[in-house]
Amino acid sequence: MAISHFADLLAEARRQPEPQRLLFVFTRAELPDDPTEEQRQRFEQGEGGALTPVLCVDKASEELSDMSSLVEESRRTGIEWDIVFVGALSGSGRQALTSDEAEHHLQRMVESLQMGNTQRFLALNRQGEAIALQ
Repeated sequence: MAISHFADLLAEARRQPEPQRLLFVFTRAELPDDPTEEQRQRFEQGEGGALTPVLCVDKASEELSDMSSLVEESRRTGIEWDIVFVGALSGSGRQALTSDEAEHHLQRMVESLQMGNTQRFLALNRQGEAIALQ
């Protein structure tokens, strides 16, 4: 199944035979250190920039209802973000992973994103639409 929206992601996670824990890393687009004039202009036009992780959380698929609820929950933190990256972990047998068990994987996801490795994860905008990064 092609995932083009957050609702597709939830539906697919809930169809899996083992419980799924979804990992979310929220990022904000920022100008890189010492940007060139071209980088600055592109950034001001809403393009380019460096994606910096600013918030992360893991949730069991059953804890989620829709993208607007996730956005509202993130809004309450007071941290602004532009793109959220999503990964998934399967439970073992009928047991879902706990947040403590997912913590290591979430940290590795943050590290991977900090190194610019975005292609392994689903990227969603604030409307829950899957986006392709260039």
